[in-house]
Amino acid sequence: MTAGLPERLPRAVLYDWDNTLVDNWGTVRAALNHTLVTFGQEPWSEAEARVRIKQSLRDSFPRLFGDRWTDARDVFYAHFAAHHLDHLEPLPGAEALLRLLAGLGIYQAVVSNKNGRFLRAEAEALGWTPYFGRLVGAQDAVQDKPHCAPVHMALEPAGIAPGAEVWFVGDADIDMECAHAAGLVPVLVGTAEGEGFTRFPPAHRHATCDALCGLVRRIGDTISPEHPAKRLNAGE
Repeated sequence: MTAGLPERLPRAVLYDWDNTLVDNWGTVRAALNHTLVTFGQEPWSEAEARVRIKQSLRDSFPRLFGDRWTDARDVFYAHFAAHHLDHLEPLPGAEALLRLLAGLGIYQAVVSNKNGRFLRAEAEALGWTPYFGRLVGAQDAVQDKPHCAPVHMALEPAGIAPGAEVWFVGDADIDMECAHAAGLVPVLVGTAEGEGFTRFPPAHRHATCDALCGLVRRIGDTISPEHPAKRLNAGE
C-alpha cells in the first residue's frame, strides 16, 4: 500500500471484470490453450497463463501468432463463445459491492480487455447490467487498456472527467497502469505481487471485494458535500 486509506467516497468507480468481479478464468485459459495447440504451439500452464494473460487479444495475438493472428482470433472466439457462460461465477462480495455503491448513488462502469460482446453477455447473464452506466470491452474504444481511451468511454455517460474522484478497481498490474495513466485512484483487489505493482503501485489494496465493502461502509457517511448521494440524503 502506497498511501493511507481514503477519507471519502469517489464519484465513480470503474472495474476490471475477470478475476476482479467474476471468475471465468478456466474458460479463458481453455480457449487460449485450444488456440495455441491448433496453431502448433505448446499450451500454457496455470502459472504461465496467470502471468501472461493480461492484455487484450488485439494487442497480444499479433505477437503470439504473427500474420495468422486473425485466424487464431477466430478460433479463440469460437471456442470461448461456446463455453464462456458455462462456468461463470461472481467472486465473493462482488455483487454486494455493486449493490452497496449503487445505493449510495455512485456511478459504476467496467473497463475490461475481454471482448465487449462477451463482457456484456456475461453481465446480462448475472443480472448485473443495471449496475453499470457502461460496459467497455476490448475493441469498443480506439485502443484497449492500459490506454486511457476506454476510461473516457466508460465515464462518458455520467459526464465525469477522469481524476482523483474516480477509483479504478482491478486485480492486475495492467489495471494499476491504466489508473495511473488516466489519473485515477488505483485500487487493487487480490493478492497479486510483482514488478508491475512497483512501477504502478495501488493507492490501497484489499484482499477481496468483501474487504472493499467494509471500507465503503466505514467511510460511507463522509461523502463530499457535492456528491449526488449527499444531496439525495438531504432531500434535494
